[in-house]
Amino acid sequence: MTQTTLSTSTVKALKCKECGHEYDLGAKHVCEDVCFGPLEVVYDYDAIRQRVSRATIEAGPNSIWRYRHFLPVTGEDVIDVGTGMTPLVEAKRLARRLGLKKLFIKNDAVNMPTLSFKDRVVSVALTRARELGFSTVSCASTGNLANSTAAIAAHAGLDCCVFIPADLEAGKVLGTLIYNPTLMAVKGNYDQVNRLCSEVANTHGWGFVNINLRPYYSEGSKTLGYEVAEQLGWQLPDHIVAPLASGSLFTKIYKGFREFVDVGLVDDKAVRFSGAQAEGCSPIAKAFHEGRDFIAPEKPNTIAKSIAIGNPADGIYAVEIARKTGGNIEAVNDTEIIEGIKLLAETEGIFTETAGGTTVAVLKKLVEAGKINPDETTVVYITGNGLKTQEAVQGYIAEPFTIEPKLESFEHALERSRTLDRLEWQQVLI
Repeated sequence: MTQTTLSTSTVKALKCKECGHEYDLGAKHVCEDVCFGPLEVVYDYDAIRQRVSRATIEAGPNSIWRYRHFLPVTGEDVIDVGTGMTPLVEAKRLARRLGLKKLFIKNDAVNMPTLSFKDRVVSVALTRARELGFSTVSCASTGNLANSTAAIAAHAGLDCCVFIPADLEAGKVLGTLIYNPTLMAVKGNYDQVNRLCSEVANTHGWGFVNINLRPYYSEGSKTLGYEVAEQLGWQLPDHIVAPLASGSLFTKIYKGFREFVDVGLVDDKAVRFSGAQAEGCSPIAKAFHEGRDFIAPEKPNTIAKSIAIGNPADGIYAVEIARKTGGNIEAVNDTEIIEGIKLLAETEGIFTETAGGTTVAVLKKLVEAGKINPDETTVVYITGNGLKTQEAVQGYIAEPFTIEPKLESFEHALERSRTLDRLEWQQVLI
């Protein structure tokens, strides 16, 4: 593999999060020489302070690449497919329903090009993969990452082979195959898929975005922190609620906030970090509530397949952030997840997948438990689009009224619909 480091780069090295040992900027993700801890990208923040201001960011592209100096690329030739700068929606109707005053939805259900936050991390990972000389890219995925990797690889002209569990939702399988990658459906859960991919990466020398390229890939999630700070008028929120799968997204939003503080783009303030998991796969939530400093792996059994990672790589770091910021990590059952999807759709017109339903359901649970101050500015991260997981809500939503092409038939159906609405409200009041 080849690597070109330009003078404009602000990237310094890879550094072990556990022992601090540094490595060059190659395709590696664990501390092979000392402790086998995870590696993370470190930057020259003095250089960033000299080159970056609010004005330079605002003058940049309307994508994640307006934050290029904070991202782990060494050249100017980035893969920009319009990813990022998704809406920060003030959720007034949902806030009123829950009894909150300042609630915002960061809506990556409309992220480009494949309608999930994974487009952020893949844009960064594949840019770095190309810089390192990879011609074939891959991933282990619960669905959204496969969509993103296949799409952005197609745009960049890279060969692509992706791996998924064989029982994924049909929308996510189709949403990968349309880009014509090689798709491997593995008879096993995500953790088994991931183990296989580690072997393939070592054997074939491909660039796996969430294995040997993981330190670069994960940095793309920081842009969800940067954008919220910018969209709130260059200030931080009081509280965030985000889904937890591997835990990486959670930790990188935190890193993004801290970087903006460190280089003087926003004022420092305490931000509480709360995480959301499904009860059918909640190893991080259990570690948090049991006061443990380790994650006990478990076998997933939930409709929230996109966050069903039983052995989360960054789980303990997510626990640490929740604890030190005064946040919480909660889990909800599958019925509550479906209700969360419906609640967000009915109040704000946003159709999210099961990960988003989990996050909204946990938001509701935290409010009801008095763990969110109604006066706080709270931001909820919605990371994927509901069109990908339609199976989750089938049978739980209303059916259309089939009518004759006659006014009388319409009037009769309209009256029936109003009667059903009244019955539903009576059940809510009970």
